[in-house]
Amino acid sequence: MSKRRILVVDDHPLVREWLTNLIDQTSDLTVCGEAGDAKTAMQVVARERPDLAIIDLSLGGDSGIDLIRAIREQFPNVTMIVLSMHDERLYGERAIRAGAHGYIMKRESSTKIIEAIHQVLAGNNYLSRELTQLFAQKFVSGSGGDASPMNVLSARELEVFRLIGQGYETREIANALEVNIKTVQTYCTRIKEKLKLSSGAELLREAMRWNDVSLVR
Repeated sequence: MSKRRILVVDDHPLVREWLTNLIDQTSDLTVCGEAGDAKTAMQVVARERPDLAIIDLSLGGDSGIDLIRAIREQFPNVTMIVLSMHDERLYGERAIRAGAHGYIMKRESSTKIIEAIHQVLAGNNYLSRELTQLFAQKFVSGSGGDASPMNVLSARELEVFRLIGQGYETREIANALEVNIKTVQTYCTRIKEKLKLSSGAELLREAMRWNDVSLVR
């Protein structure tokens, strides 16, 4: 029986090494490539055509959501799972809408991670009970259910907001996202308007607070 081929995308080398060892120890799976950023990930996907990509949402200055969307558009036969520290209640729906077929937290056991891989490779979605219930509530209410104010932000605005919360300066954000400073300033203005924040200081404070609670420690 041929092994299913997996791409591991995470900006932390130790995480990539751990995942690679975990996957390669599974009899029907093998890692065909690794990447620490979105550009490298797209190159590996184009070269190796993996069956599945495991993707972290935080890839340095890159957005895992944008990477998922790009893979879906250019390589629709590649299935994807998000493996992240970011709380699924805040990012799960965005990831699934972008094209991911599953979402699992890094705090989960190795057994759960392998289970998620097998489920997605079998053609199913893999969602936690909590995320499944959230989607069900939204479907029943027909109103979007999740009251998180972050839902008003676009994927790129949310990425800028996250980087602000991590202490990035405007120029650093521009370099990380490969845009000019004025574009970042425009994003900041839109974020303040959408979140009803009155100043840059308030934006920074809220971004730092949200960044802390969005990570499951």
